[in-house]
Amino acid sequence: MRERTEGVLSRVAAVVGRSGVTPNVLTVAGFLVIAVAAVLIVSGRLVAAGVVLGFGGLFDALDGAVARVNGQASRFGAFFDSVLDRYAEAFLFGGLFLYFAGDRTAQALTFAALVGSLMVSYTRARAEGLGAECRVGLFTRLERVLVLIAGLLTGFLVPALWVLAVLTNFTAVQRMWHVWQVTREG
Repeated sequence: MRERTEGVLSRVAAVVGRSGVTPNVLTVAGFLVIAVAAVLIVSGRLVAAGVVLGFGGLFDALDGAVARVNGQASRFGAFFDSVLDRYAEAFLFGGLFLYFAGDRTAQALTFAALVGSLMVSYTRARAEGLGAECRVGLFTRLERVLVLIAGLLTGFLVPALWVLAVLTNFTAVQRMWHVWQVTREG
């Protein structure tokens, strides 16, 4: 999906970059917007949370694009973006966990989705630390956010959590398999 939207995203990023907004400002703004979505989830305003999460996702898409298009990419910026993305995901799943207080099945699904989501990101980071490219897998951050938005907007939140719980962990295993193959081959 990211490949299909790259052209439009680059054009928007060029405009945003010319305005003087830095990639790190976009990263922080996106994190704050997603934190608001988490608060909305806890308060039971799921549709509003879905809309706000979609808005926050725009910041997440734009920060890296602005950095690349405007020559502002940095190692710290990439690190900072990754760390705040993990915090944002933890806040979202924490909000879901609190929203589902008393529903052990939904809380277990939320926990499994959180673990899988973090492991998808961790496997990529650890693989890259070993010098292995690791962008493989079914459920990257974009797909995870889209499924969560769909669940929030439609009211099918528990089925969305099933999808996330299963497919995020499947993706982490896909990445482990990929890195095993790459490192085994030298």
